[in-house]
Amino acid sequence: MISSEIDQIVDGSHGDPFKILGPHATSGTAWEVRAFLPGAERVFVQSAGGRTPMKQRHEAGFFTAAMAGAPGAYKLAVEYPLKPVEIEDPYRFPPLLSAYDLHLHGEGTLAQGWRTLGAHFDECESVKGVRFAVWAPNAQSVSVAGDFNQWNANMYPMRRRDGGIWELFLPALSKGANYKFCVTWVGGHRQLKTDPYGFYSEVPPATASRVWGVPEYEWRDGEWMDHRAKTDCLKQPMAIYEVHMESWLEGENGRTLSYRDLAEKLVPYVRDMGFTHIEMMPVLEHPFAGSWGYQVTGFFAPTSRFGPPEDLMYFIDKCHEARIGVILDWVPGHFPKDAHGLARFDGTALYEHADPRQGEHLDWGTLIFNYGRNEVKAFLLSSALFWLRHFHFDGLRVDAVASMLYLDYSRNQGDWIPNQYGGRENLDAIGFLRRFNELAHEVPGAFTVAEESTSYPGVCRPVYLGGLGFTMKWNMGWMHDMFHYFKMDPIHRKFHHHDVTFSLLYAFTENFLLPVSHDEVVHMKGSLIGKMPGDEWRKFANVRAFLAYMWTHPGKKLLFMGQEIGQYEEWSEKRGIRWELLAFAYHRGLQSMVRELNRLYHTEPALYEVDFHWDGFEWIDLADVDQSVIAFLRYSAGRREFLVVVCNLTPVPRHGYRIGVPRPGIYRELLNTDAAQFGGSNVGNGGAVQASPQPWQGRPASVVLTLPPMAVLVLKPEPGLSA
Repeated sequence: MISSEIDQIVDGSHGDPFKILGPHATSGTAWEVRAFLPGAERVFVQSAGGRTPMKQRHEAGFFTAAMAGAPGAYKLAVEYPLKPVEIEDPYRFPPLLSAYDLHLHGEGTLAQGWRTLGAHFDECESVKGVRFAVWAPNAQSVSVAGDFNQWNANMYPMRRRDGGIWELFLPALSKGANYKFCVTWVGGHRQLKTDPYGFYSEVPPATASRVWGVPEYEWRDGEWMDHRAKTDCLKQPMAIYEVHMESWLEGENGRTLSYRDLAEKLVPYVRDMGFTHIEMMPVLEHPFAGSWGYQVTGFFAPTSRFGPPEDLMYFIDKCHEARIGVILDWVPGHFPKDAHGLARFDGTALYEHADPRQGEHLDWGTLIFNYGRNEVKAFLLSSALFWLRHFHFDGLRVDAVASMLYLDYSRNQGDWIPNQYGGRENLDAIGFLRRFNELAHEVPGAFTVAEESTSYPGVCRPVYLGGLGFTMKWNMGWMHDMFHYFKMDPIHRKFHHHDVTFSLLYAFTENFLLPVSHDEVVHMKGSLIGKMPGDEWRKFANVRAFLAYMWTHPGKKLLFMGQEIGQYEEWSEKRGIRWELLAFAYHRGLQSMVRELNRLYHTEPALYEVDFHWDGFEWIDLADVDQSVIAFLRYSAGRREFLVVVCNLTPVPRHGYRIGVPRPGIYRELLNTDAAQFGGSNVGNGGAVQASPQPWQGRPASVVLTLPPMAVLVLKPEPGLSA
């Protein structure tokens, strides 16, 4: 050992601290124990052979002790100015990570990497402590700093392992201790980094990781999980309530509700409203609340804003107890540039691409993952499986898939690099998404949803047939067409009739989910009711008709919070939903209709069993352009049952309106969105109508209806009754 190496230990730049620190054979049977203990006045080696004083070799706190033989399981007795302590020497312990795990990580197949990397409670040689591990292959050195060592970045340098993983076992650390990794880049720059695999963090704006270990929880949702595994979600009702957890409801004096508060307040509300799932806008740790969670720094850490990780598990458990599924908004498409995060983690473009034409989202000011790098794929795949397997999320909604699929996404000519074949497709991202979906669907009953806004083919086609393998895809085209149509004064709608009908030309090319998401009610786009023309009555009638058409149209459903009560203001993450609006009849009526839509949706298999094939849908009439009326049939599996849906999309009542139906008989009026209880004018058909055997519109029977203004009717034939 030469003095320059001691200097490197002292200044934190030594890349192989175990070569210097800890016990070392010197000659024959002689050994030397070396320790770096800044601030210590005196140090002794306490071993089976007795108490041996250490000699200070460097004023910064480097000590050595000559031993007659191997010291064995020794401790260090350290005298600090305020008090003496006895500690285990971290540098006497062997490596704990297996060579096999290191190999899998480098290969990109370590699909449960959260069990290997990060900070884990462990035991070595009967000593309890915490095993730290982090990937930083291009770092000169890496150390662990935290409140347990007064954030001394030089005190606990880590051992470098194969594949660029750094490891250290620190005895006797307490749960909840704050820590970061101090990464020394080649050239000497040092940066404190949050643990990429950390399970819990300080409450923002603080950014340290917290020693927590893999969160543990005693689940009580076995019945739900068993049922989920045996159920095809594509053939079940799925009405999703999208929630921004921080702004759904304000607590007393503006207090943010915790995960446990939300379990007691949000879950009963969603259950009462009849929604089948809650989609949580990203609750992974993020420093900037204004990003709504979409700029993630903790891909394994639920945000501490609402409590510890186990409380999120409690929330999910309570959802499952109430028969409500939970979807996590997951963001593998980009990450922020915050210095404590993944950006230039070891001084190089480690998680991202070095070339900004590949590695930076200019629109969002974020960085793009390098999906071609094995270790990055292992990181992201592990994150996905962590939430599905360990936290019992039922599904993952993958954000901004289009930005992942195309190299030229939102880029001008010359600002992107073509793939190896000269094309614009991101082949690495496509490969990653396929593998993600393969692994996600190995979790019994789990599903995946793509927010994908282009016409990329086969998003929901199985991977083995050349598709991306998602369970479902957001139907962004339907959403934009519908908003374009409903924003118009009804007098002009006949000129845009195709907006309402066009979606059925492609409705069964993918497994579509119809979204009215947070993105559509912010940034000057207006709330759902704010998009509607006319006076208050017409606005609410429009929303009721819009939602009823959405609920009867093929495809699963998603509605963002607050739209079910007709909140006029755009959503803002800075304030809660305007629940006080329920003091007014129109708002209560709209909420009541959404509740009834969900009840009808649950009870009528024709509305959900065949969402993704023509067998579940037939037009009755799509050509009544002048009156802005459409009529269609929805069928259950095997066409055992059917419903008749008629939409009058102008505020003009239509009397004596005849439509063709499959058979004569009595048809019950299951839904009339113009009912007085919903805030409508109560025009209708008295609850039932008689269909005669008079052929009409190519069908053997027909029924004459009164179509209420700006409303949707849903009719169902009575079994065994006919004219």
